[in-house]
Amino acid sequence: MNPQMLDLLLQSFWETCYMVFVSTAISTLIGIPLGVILTVTRKNHILPNPTINQVLGVIVNATRSTPFIILMVAIIPLTRLIVGTSIGTTAAIVPLTISAAPFIARIIEGNLLEINPGIIEAAQSMGASPMQIITKVLLPEAMHSIVLGVTLAIVSLIGYSAMAGTLGGGGLGDLAIRYGYQRFQPDVMIATVIVLIIMVQAMQSLGDHVSKKLNKNKL
Repeated sequence: MNPQMLDLLLQSFWETCYMVFVSTAISTLIGIPLGVILTVTRKNHILPNPTINQVLGVIVNATRSTPFIILMVAIIPLTRLIVGTSIGTTAAIVPLTISAAPFIARIIEGNLLEINPGIIEAAQSMGASPMQIITKVLLPEAMHSIVLGVTLAIVSLIGYSAMAGTLGGGGLGDLAIRYGYQRFQPDVMIATVIVLIIMVQAMQSLGDHVSKKLNKNKL
């Protein structure tokens, strides 16, 4: 691989990192509150509200069930409204975030529902408010599992970011399509695949390490 192609590979790598980590940050900020609401509004939980729970559940399920490529095309007007364009790495962050936020919300919900109800009942018996239970009991108890869930979301977003490249999203996916596929350069295709694999392995290892550390601290 020539120096020019190495420069393109490095640039594409940083574009992918930019897309993945910005969309992860935004989707986590959206997904955690969504997951908490989906949990506490369930029947027999601390703030039962079937209407809110069902409406949010339908929205989350509808978004999660839409394939990413279709979602990316479908929300082009929204992407243009938010960032002023539908092409490029910044534009790709919008569909990536919309795709990941419901995924993270369901992960958070599943983790919170695994918490022993006895812990919640003990907090209620001591007069803790719903907000105190959420911030002092639910989230801290599930934090190590939440880290694993967000790690899973990051790994998924790395794959989605590669798909975004097929629609002008930039990054490693765009490099693989333009040079590896359209210009018949298999070395570029192989290099992008290797970089993506390394990214996934690195993120998974980091997530596992942080989760174990949090779990040990809790014990």
